[in-house]
Amino acid sequence: MITRRQSHGDVTGEYLALRGAAGVIDGTHEIVWVRGADAVEFLDGLLSQAIAPIAVGGVERSLLLSPQGKLRATAWLLRGEDEVGLVVDAGRAGVVADDLARFKIRVEATIEVEAGTVFDVIGPDAPSVVTRIGRSGADPGVWRRGADGTVVAPLPFGRVDLARFVVVSAGDELELDARPVGSLAYDAIRIEAGEAIMGIDLDEATIPQEADVVDGAVDFAKGCYLGQELVARIESRGRVNRRLRGLTVGANVLPPLGATLMSSDGAAVGTITSLAESLELRAPVALALVRREVTPGDTVTVQWEGATTPAVVHDLPLDHFDAEE
Repeated sequence: MITRRQSHGDVTGEYLALRGAAGVIDGTHEIVWVRGADAVEFLDGLLSQAIAPIAVGGVERSLLLSPQGKLRATAWLLRGEDEVGLVVDAGRAGVVADDLARFKIRVEATIEVEAGTVFDVIGPDAPSVVTRIGRSGADPGVWRRGADGTVVAPLPFGRVDLARFVVVSAGDELELDARPVGSLAYDAIRIEAGEAIMGIDLDEATIPQEADVVDGAVDFAKGCYLGQELVARIESRGRVNRRLRGLTVGANVLPPLGATLMSSDGAAVGTITSLAESLELRAPVALALVRREVTPGDTVTVQWEGATTPAVVHDLPLDHFDAEE
């Protein structure tokens, strides 16, 4: 059984496996299942994605918002016949299940949090790894449940072409021919890829456009859904005061999480929410929601108790995972 830890003894090897072969990690995602005759119609009225047009087996991004249009969860939808799975960041399944239950009035559907162990398999060899499980295929864009209940679903990164699958073990043990990796290597990969985590980089005060999670997750042609008004208004004629950005730290030092970003004129313009060491970029890298007056290419000062260091602000992703670069 894979267990979540910072490292399995070789952070460099784990990082290289994620970028060049395949790595497996648990504890990064959870799944909420909505099952029943009304599952699709019920979720269509709440989520930002149009679910009815998704083919059975399809996987699409979506958002669950508050009535005020702020993020409650980012999700990948697994469309089934009379079921839909919502793959969400670890720690959000309970929030999502409670939110959905609040609106389930005279609806023929059940809401359940996946009880099995949920793994992520990441890397160029991930498709062949999940195929070798022998229970489900690894077709691009298609999820499947095997006869024994094992689930395999593609979970594409939003900004980079790096294969990732979520696998749900139906039993106590699941043999995956991939290197176990910990959070240190995984965080480096996801920060390079520009993937923010709800509850870490994003919170319930975050507007979807600030996090740049609208493209592919919001259907502007569908009918009403929870929080639609704010998202539509900003998309049509508004702008946001901050944006999710990447940072490369200019010195070989790891600032603490929560360190403040200061602009050249001494104003606080953001806070570091995720941080890791990137072997590919040969620098510490970070994510932060940064004020709009700071643009990509600007240098900011990272400030924390007793120390400072420069950092450069970047658009995301920080790296495109191009082997020829």
